[in-house]
Amino acid sequence: MPQKTLLATALLLLALLLAACGGAPAGGTTAPSAEPGGAAPAAPEATAAPGAPEATAAPGAGGGTLRIGRTAAPDSLNPGAGYLTESFDLWDLAYDTLIRIDLKGNAYPGLAREWSVAEDGRTWSFKLAEGAMWHDGQPVTSEDVKFTFDMINGFEAFALLKDYTTLLESVAAPNPTTVVVTFSGPVANTDERFSSLYILPKHIWEAFPDETAATEFENLALIGSGPFKLAEYKPGEFARLTAVKDHYADAPKIDEVIYRVFGNGDAMVQALRTGEVDMMEVPTNTVVRSLQAEPTIKVEIGSGRDLSDIFFNVVTPENCPPDVGVCSGHPALQDVRVRQALAHATDKQGLIDGILLGLGEPGLSLVTPAQGEGFASELQDYAFDVAKANQMLDEAGYADSDGDGVREMPGDPSKPLTFRYSYPSDQMASDGQRFYELLRDQWKQAGVELKLTQLDGDALTAVCCPAFDYDVIRWGWGAGVDPASLLYITTTEQIPTGVSEAGYSSAEYDALFQEQQVTVDKAKRIELLHKMQAVLLRDVPYIIPYYAQNVEAYRSDRFTGWVLESDGRLALSDRISIIAVTPVK
Repeated sequence: MPQKTLLATALLLLALLLAACGGAPAGGTTAPSAEPGGAAPAAPEATAAPGAPEATAAPGAGGGTLRIGRTAAPDSLNPGAGYLTESFDLWDLAYDTLIRIDLKGNAYPGLAREWSVAEDGRTWSFKLAEGAMWHDGQPVTSEDVKFTFDMINGFEAFALLKDYTTLLESVAAPNPTTVVVTFSGPVANTDERFSSLYILPKHIWEAFPDETAATEFENLALIGSGPFKLAEYKPGEFARLTAVKDHYADAPKIDEVIYRVFGNGDAMVQALRTGEVDMMEVPTNTVVRSLQAEPTIKVEIGSGRDLSDIFFNVVTPENCPPDVGVCSGHPALQDVRVRQALAHATDKQGLIDGILLGLGEPGLSLVTPAQGEGFASELQDYAFDVAKANQMLDEAGYADSDGDGVREMPGDPSKPLTFRYSYPSDQMASDGQRFYELLRDQWKQAGVELKLTQLDGDALTAVCCPAFDYDVIRWGWGAGVDPASLLYITTTEQIPTGVSEAGYSSAEYDALFQEQQVTVDKAKRIELLHKMQAVLLRDVPYIIPYYAQNVEAYRSDRFTGWVLESDGRLALSDRISIIAVTPVK
């Protein structure tokens, strides 16, 4: 579940669609994200958030502890075992990637200070930074990069990182600061791959002889080469990371950052008011106005690439994962007519008004409008039409024979259309119950009943995938700039890996996905991505209720220098922002 919000998560991309579509320019030898001559562009400069106190931090001032509130905890410190946004929060600070992506989607140097692509479009060369060190004092070399790619590529699964090594042919380390990565052919999303694959220390991870050992490693020391290193960790409560002041590229201005977990959103909001935390993602939009009235709190509202989703268990018996698959989904959900009817029964604007207080727009697909031309805006969504939903179910033979308001399976009155419904109660504690109540009442008008089972993120992951022991789940994702960054989760090959949530399988869709991976022509790739979204809209393994605006709040009397983008992109908890902030004088 790539950065379940998640989402988020996470994490992942390219802003200009040309870069998002990746690949080498025709006849060129320089990476699309590099400047002429192969030198990578400079890191972005920080832009202070509007409304922050002016001249409150002395030139070069630093230090202090930044405290960030969260309502859920990381599910793992191991990048090969974790899926939640809260885990990516830590990894993004503790690990480096070959390149980095700014909030607008532009690539800039990471562990690699320069990079280029050969004329064949499949061979990439990286010049690594000199002086990069692991948190335990050992130097970072090209052998670490080669080891990371080779190890993950050799595994059947490695959580959300495995797919960044697909189509990989070889990795060479001709000298300590040079890495050469060769794919089997030109690849479309290279910026996403190189900015998302955390480079791991060979001297630690080579101790694990196989995939099982590697994914079971707790990684409690979290040794990376990033600008923060783990100092203290108490599962379910907090993580404290200290700044690497001599980091080769991203030396933080603050001394440390603490991620603190709260039992609910109300407690976290109160902690912001009292100064126990300095920044948080606003858990519910109902508190926005009251927070805006606080003289020492600044609320930022901006665009993002997160989405909320409702997904159905549609895995078929032939695709049920052996050994781990329960595959107990309600049989009615195998019928696309039922899923289409429920799409008609879903009042997306009602959910936006009731949950987001208007701060969002109706959803359509696993690609978001923020991902540019890759978003298939020409597609016609299912109109909210209860009469149409009832008509479709009537025609499909789902009758309410006993008059109790709940339809039954055709020919089997003992099997009502009562679906188990869950959401991550730790991550969506503030709006999860209200969302359920609204959706329950909407679908009830079509003769479908929802029965709630509240589960925390870990428990929900356990029943979700690859167990497929559920009917309907509401969750979310944090997408990247590349429009295909979430489209891989609905491929057949992800059903046994734990990445596929719905268990959806379509040979047509799989073929389109494989083709777009290696299509570097911009217009052709956009066409393929739009076709994929059309297939998903037709088959309805997901209903995307909305794309919410990001709402984050911080103590303006504590820290300044938060990074915002002129186009409204908001991610105050992004690594770019965290290394830029300084204490208010």
